[in-house]
Amino acid sequence: MAENFTSKTYLLILLFITRLVSITRKSKPWITLLRNEFLIKYIDISNRLHVDADSIKLASSDYGNIVHQTPAAVLRPSSVQDITNLVKFAYSSTVPVTIAARGHSHSIRGQAMARDGVVVDMMALRENVNESGVFVSGSVDSGFYADVGGEQLWVDVLHQTLKHGLAPVSWTDYLYLTVGGTLSNAGISGQTFRFGPQISNVNMMDVITGKGELVTCSGDASPELFYGVLGGLGQLGIITRARIALEPAPKRVKWVRMLYSDFTAFTKDQESLISINGRYQENALHYLEGSLLLHNQSHSNNWRSSFFPPSDTPKITSLMKEHCIIYCLELAKYYDDDATQHTVDQELQLLLDGLCFNPGFMFKRDVSYVDFLERVRSGELKLQSQGLWDVPHPWLNLFLPKSRISDFDSGVFKDIVMTRNITVGPILIYPMNRNKWDDRMSAAIPDEDVFYTVGFLHSSGIDSWEEFDEQNKEILKFCDNAGIDVKQYLPYYTTKEDWINHFGPKWATFQDRKAKFDPKMLLSPGQRIFN
Repeated sequence: MAENFTSKTYLLILLFITRLVSITRKSKPWITLLRNEFLIKYIDISNRLHVDADSIKLASSDYGNIVHQTPAAVLRPSSVQDITNLVKFAYSSTVPVTIAARGHSHSIRGQAMARDGVVVDMMALRENVNESGVFVSGSVDSGFYADVGGEQLWVDVLHQTLKHGLAPVSWTDYLYLTVGGTLSNAGISGQTFRFGPQISNVNMMDVITGKGELVTCSGDASPELFYGVLGGLGQLGIITRARIALEPAPKRVKWVRMLYSDFTAFTKDQESLISINGRYQENALHYLEGSLLLHNQSHSNNWRSSFFPPSDTPKITSLMKEHCIIYCLELAKYYDDDATQHTVDQELQLLLDGLCFNPGFMFKRDVSYVDFLERVRSGELKLQSQGLWDVPHPWLNLFLPKSRISDFDSGVFKDIVMTRNITVGPILIYPMNRNKWDDRMSAAIPDEDVFYTVGFLHSSGIDSWEEFDEQNKEILKFCDNAGIDVKQYLPYYTTKEDWINHFGPKWATFQDRKAKFDPKMLLSPGQRIFN
């Protein structure tokens, strides 16, 4: 490999180190490492380590556009072996080298960054695979599945599996996220109440641990690593492949929204609907979410999707003005073709009978399955065209117990949010069933049979994100003072005590797994849990 260097090779090494010195003057240990160890041991991938200004700048920011941390280098791997070699080097090195896997970088607070470390651009793997990176296998008897690279986007998984008439059953609202990224958190959306989060629909994974070991793990093989990595925030390993369960894909979707002025009726109907949650129950919904419409703060058709008929906008606006806050219940039921349309209409009507939404405020659409799953994409493209996508996103996502949801409504929605009057972006609120989650996984959730997720998906001006951040802090302080045991989703904490409280009874297990699979604490430093 590296024994027979040519003079040209040595010149390239010298130029690489010179460039690195110019960009990372404060990272002197890195210079020594690269000179004495890495370039000698792994000359075959040194040309995939980038220190140019553009690469460094891209890896120093994320979707949140709030935290900015400069890495020493960016690895654009051509294979999983490149990543394995990097982690092996870091693990055997005498000087600490941190490593962060970066997918589509939809993190909010720098979770995919590595100050003075190496950011692994997982998306580079997409450029180096000869095929799609999504391989469908299985049978009717054994079940179907897709082996998917951790760098693959969920939208690509969708389109590749549909070629076989199949699809995953659990999604996120936005499909332009990597498989490894969502599985490191949980992966939630309106299907979670019925099918569980995405981490509940994985059969097997290939994971590079913090020791540089590539391990194939499942519930039977290396189960401690398997369950630890799912929802493990990238702390125990880098997901390079996941085996995702598939089922026959529907073709059409009955999509319904209903408006409520009464919060109790809104939550009661949501909880009633998700109580019918058998995976193969014909009369169960496939998707359920809720959101808020705030007078003078949000339009009835926000960027998530344009849904309501323009002719109904005046009466919706009038309802919002009358009540200040309107709650929108959104649900969907899938079906296959025209032959089953009548049946699905009957099943849907049975579910809607008895719901207590405001009379005259039900709206229906019939769309293709793909259009439904990609409902956020059109809004994204519109914002991009207006230059409003690459702005700070001071998001706050919470899980909170069903027993305190009314307290949250009165103390947060009807007090803090309305008083501050700064909301820009959707506010989501919908329930999930705890029995669809596996407690062996690292993901932390409230200890009640039903819990809610609430997402404040704010967008702000470049210089105004702090006021949204202050609102987030006030919301968390209210929950703390009221004794509401909330868990952050896509968590951001500033102290070890906060992390211990977040994981609760799982903390000791999580800590032990970290010591076992990443003992030098190399991985995912941007989460700031152990570093």
